[in-house]
Amino acid sequence: MKNRKFITMFVLILSLGTLLAACGSDDKGSDSDNKDGDTEDFTAAMVTDIGGVDDKSFNQSSWEGLQEWGKEHGYSKGEGIDYAQSNDKADYMPNLNRLIREDYNLIFGIGFELKEDLEKVAGQYDDKHFAIVDDEIDAPNVASIMFKEHEGSFLVGVAAAMKTETNKVGFVGGIDSPLINKFESGFIAGVKSVNPDIEVEVEYAESFGAPDKGKIIASNMYSNGADVIYHSSGGTGNGVFNQAKDLKQNDPDRDIWVIGVDRDQYDEGQIGDDNVTLTSMIKRVDVAVEDVSNQAMDGDFPGGELLEFGLKDDAIGFATTNEEAITEEIIDTVNEWEEKILDGDIDVPQTRDETKEFVDSL
Repeated sequence: MKNRKFITMFVLILSLGTLLAACGSDDKGSDSDNKDGDTEDFTAAMVTDIGGVDDKSFNQSSWEGLQEWGKEHGYSKGEGIDYAQSNDKADYMPNLNRLIREDYNLIFGIGFELKEDLEKVAGQYDDKHFAIVDDEIDAPNVASIMFKEHEGSFLVGVAAAMKTETNKVGFVGGIDSPLINKFESGFIAGVKSVNPDIEVEVEYAESFGAPDKGKIIASNMYSNGADVIYHSSGGTGNGVFNQAKDLKQNDPDRDIWVIGVDRDQYDEGQIGDDNVTLTSMIKRVDVAVEDVSNQAMDGDFPGGELLEFGLKDDAIGFATTNEEAITEEIIDTVNEWEEKILDGDIDVPQTRDETKEFVDSL
């Protein structure tokens, strides 16, 4: 009799414990395996490169992606999302440490220049998620985000070749590096694929935050006869736009163009009733930042992985906003070349050596 009462009591206690456990759990707790265990408290921030968060290009696109993610989850600047502005390389480490102290769960380093510092703090704080854009770090708590910029640069190179009337175009780079060489290589390959006789002048400002230098370089290129300049230089590119707009204002009948980068830079080319932005090479850093943030919040952070986005992912492309400048003929031709890349008929070069081989084979 005592044994029977004991068994009955044990069953009741076990049932009650199961019921309480079920009531105490929810979907968020069971679905999330992020290190903090609570998606409601998962926060993210970013450290900008030198160009600044309002560079109209790379950093700005990254911040827009983080803001969009924040809107999805009811966050605003300083409340769940934030950025730390870098005005010099010496700012990278203090900015990273500041965001770590403020206990952000995911911290992005925007640009390859942050690699060394981000790699160091990732090794010191293995309980945090980190992500680097435009470089690769081999660490279990770091996601590496890269793009096939050479593919998009090829496409705007085709557009430049079809638009030029002088058979001279220019390329302005930020820092002479393997990353920016991808932009340069793809652009030259695209130009030369249309017309091998077009001259491409290349110059680097050695900075992503020197609009004054960008303006001087652009002035020299336009004076040398270039009528289209593609920049891949972050905030330095603002100087390229300023020079083109100054020339257009002084001579409204002159056909002079800039090709933007990373985001649609149509607005940067507006000068009165005219616009000097031919097109822009679109690089959806915003989409990548938003996507990785959601993965981390959901407990699926791609730590230790290399994520590469290209044409086939709709993460690389070209803008058609300036309908008066980029005609249907140009768009159709660019789309034809895009199909050749997607079909594997063209292997777009990524380095200067590959570009030389590519051009020699035309």
